[in-house]
Amino acid sequence: MDTLSANEAKTHFGDMLLRAQRAPVQISKNGKPVAVVISVDEYEGLEVAKLQLLQARAAQAKADITAGNLVDGDAFFDELESGQHD
Repeated sequence: MDTLSANEAKTHFGDMLLRAQRAPVQISKNGKPVAVVISVDEYEGLEVAKLQLLQARAAQAKADITAGNLVDGDAFFDELESGQHD
């Protein structure tokens, strides 16, 4: 992934937009990554993937409820907060 400083991104904005059409461009400020510029196609693809994942998880939850595979609410939220899942 190409990396530009925030100043370079500002100075070469048009070039950065062209680069982002080919591959994500990371923007750094004070040497730390702060943003990534991606093409609209890439963004839309990510949004579709997120929606598909959410739909699959909702369908699995519905199937689990129907099958009686339930979990304790506190345990569920603890797992959710920790970022872990089965």
